[in-house]
Amino acid sequence: MASNLPIPLPPRTPTPPPDDPPNAPDNSSRLDAQDKDSLSPLVDSFPPQRGSLNTEGSNRLSPTRASFTLSPSDNVPQNSQGDNGSAGPFNFKTTTMAKSPVVKSNIGQRRGHKYKHSSISHQIFLEPPPRAPLALPNSLPIPTFKECRASMSKDQKTRFWWSVCHMFVAAYTLWSAHGSLAMTALSHLILFDSLGALLCVSVDVLSNFEVWKRSSVRHPFGLERAEVLAGFAMCVLLLFMGMDLISHNLQHFLESSGHEPHHSHAHERVSVGSVDVTALLAISSTLISAIGLKNHGRIGKAMRFGYIESLPSVLSNPSHFLTLSCSTLLLLLPLVSVRLYNWLDVLLSSTIAISMCVIGVRLVKTLGSMLLMSYSGPGVKDVIRDIEADPSVFGVDDARFWQVHYGLCMANLKLRVSGSEENLIRLRERISSLIRNRLGGGYGSGGQRWEVSLQFTIEKS
Repeated sequence: MASNLPIPLPPRTPTPPPDDPPNAPDNSSRLDAQDKDSLSPLVDSFPPQRGSLNTEGSNRLSPTRASFTLSPSDNVPQNSQGDNGSAGPFNFKTTTMAKSPVVKSNIGQRRGHKYKHSSISHQIFLEPPPRAPLALPNSLPIPTFKECRASMSKDQKTRFWWSVCHMFVAAYTLWSAHGSLAMTALSHLILFDSLGALLCVSVDVLSNFEVWKRSSVRHPFGLERAEVLAGFAMCVLLLFMGMDLISHNLQHFLESSGHEPHHSHAHERVSVGSVDVTALLAISSTLISAIGLKNHGRIGKAMRFGYIESLPSVLSNPSHFLTLSCSTLLLLLPLVSVRLYNWLDVLLSSTIAISMCVIGVRLVKTLGSMLLMSYSGPGVKDVIRDIEADPSVFGVDDARFWQVHYGLCMANLKLRVSGSEENLIRLRERISSLIRNRLGGGYGSGGQRWEVSLQFTIEKS
């Protein structure tokens, strides 16, 4: 049944409309005379009545030619155009490709779609708001030894050479101390004082540079904490020297008890009625360093002894008091008898050694807490008690007191308060002045500088 069906004919290619309108008489005559195969793709050229191409030049439309031309009008005869006719609508020209690599213009730029330059609805990546530059620099240059030497003034050079002379006095005292245990102990004290004098000169020279006091990101409090570290090392040295003197005295006591000594320790005293020149040098060098160089001034303020605090400025420092008292007693020892001299020499040496250990332990504790950013001075409990007694204060949630270096302390308190804004301003000023007067010694006393920061939590009454 399927074989009886007729086979459908393929669709016929539509004939393009003629160039001339259909009502023109010459176009109708041309259509009648047109061959049925004039539009066939198998025909090499169009019939001459189309008037568009030259039948003799079949290669005019060849793609191998650089250009081809068309007749300017249908009325122009075919033989009026040759191969060198006028230019047609397509003007193909031969171009030469560059052999060098193509250089991209967007090298180093981000690839992909840039949302920043798209419409407002697509701006999902917003730029952060501009920030103000930091008030603190990242770091400051640390001076070298050559720069420090070039920046020294005449007064600083004089003080430096005096500290060197003070060390020579300590060396001479140790060399001449073979006849007395107390003189050996005095030489250790003078060595400690000479190191303190050299440290004072070094601090004075380093203060010529900006990095010493100015804060930076790397050193928030400057290089002033380096002085605390150097003082801590000196205090450890003082403690070790005191222990060495104690062991030396024990060894001398065992020798005098009848035990045979491993090394001879013959102690010869100064002749009766004579003046001990070494003791005079020790007194003079200590006074010059204490008055001229302010030796151990910062250490004396950090380490407060209530027993000698009421004495004059030079004697209120425990290190100066110990050195001057020992030198004065050694200056008076030649006036006593020989037998009493031996007992007093051992007693004075033991007293100096124990005092050096006590001062060393006290200084190590004070400066160690300073290095750990804590405050070990007295009066903190009294200050907190006075703050809590204020009627506007409900309670103290947190209170932290800490010392950065010899000249700077900080207090951070968090309080629960109530009252008007004016009362809170007065309370803030009162607490700040209370801390500065109680812990810093008051205005003009030369004590530590306190920076107080308060945080109030307002309670509803």
